[in-house]
Amino acid sequence: MAHAPATVPVMLRHVVVFTWKPGTSAESLADLRAGLAALPGQIPEIRAYSFGDDAGMAAGNEAFAVVADFDDEAGWRSYATHPSHVEVLDGLVRPILARRHAVQFHCDEPA
Repeated sequence: MAHAPATVPVMLRHVVVFTWKPGTSAESLADLRAGLAALPGQIPEIRAYSFGDDAGMAAGNEAFAVVADFDDEAGWRSYATHPSHVEVLDGLVRPILARRHAVQFHCDEPA
């Protein structure tokens, strides 16, 4: 008897890259990192979460990235509108933001 292939759960991955305004202080970036680090404990829909500075290996890259995994679109939408996330965006990201690019896509495994 043939077995059906195992199904792999499909997740939604959210990737955002940022470039900061010239003159952004180390203190502002430290505050941002602290705010981002707190989000997984405040938003239960987050399944995996990582962020960091560009490694500087290629010219023209953005300065910083965030990668977040969710079970589905509903989880991502909850994150996007969650008061803790909005507070980080409004208070820590937007004041230093020069440029932002984002993408959401389906994937088979967590980051």
